[in-house]
Amino acid sequence: MLTIAVTAFGQILSPRFRPILLKVIGLTLALLIVAGIAFSALAAWFLDGFDPWIAMSATFAAGLAYIFVAAYLLAPISSVVAGFFLDEVAEKVESHDYPRDPPGVALPIMRALVMSGRFALLIGVVNLGALLLLLIPGVNMLVFFVANAYLLGREYFELAACRFHGVAGARAFRRRHGVTVFLYGLLIAFLLAVPVANLLTPLFGTVLMVHLHKRLAPVQVAEGAAN
Repeated sequence: MLTIAVTAFGQILSPRFRPILLKVIGLTLALLIVAGIAFSALAAWFLDGFDPWIAMSATFAAGLAYIFVAAYLLAPISSVVAGFFLDEVAEKVESHDYPRDPPGVALPIMRALVMSGRFALLIGVVNLGALLLLLIPGVNMLVFFVANAYLLGREYFELAACRFHGVAGARAFRRRHGVTVFLYGLLIAFLLAVPVANLLTPLFGTVLMVHLHKRLAPVQVAEGAAN
């Protein structure tokens, strides 16, 4: 398991994946910067007419709050952005590491984006729940890792499997290997817990689960990802 994880992490940093990685990071940071500018403009408009010291203090507090919110939103936003590229990532892994196997079938772009959006929403909700449990030491971390391992493992594995089994087939295949998928999902959850490095989560999760799917189903003829 660790061998596959090290291989997957090395691949996403390799020259073959670097253009995609830079696009995901760049677009994610650009969205956060644009949101920050909009938030600053809104705060300035709301505080217009207040005492200068009050306005300055409130602006400083709002800036700190936005930094916290931006750090929380980093993983969900990067997941949505990466949704545009995950099939390309899976295809690169399949063609490079498994050239003799039949290639997978990419999901229609709208279906892939819907899956990514649903995935980002689930991550946001679960992690918000973990934040609300901060007053109970230990419990919030347990919730974070268990919930994210399940969600991350499920979504990224089904993404890899959909290319060969279709949506319903991928879901059934994942259920047959639920424990294994969960354990690999823990590796992705650990990366998600590392600030800044969690920008790599979507690409790492995709590459990792493509390798896992190939290990569980070494040779599969694509059945049509649009099913």
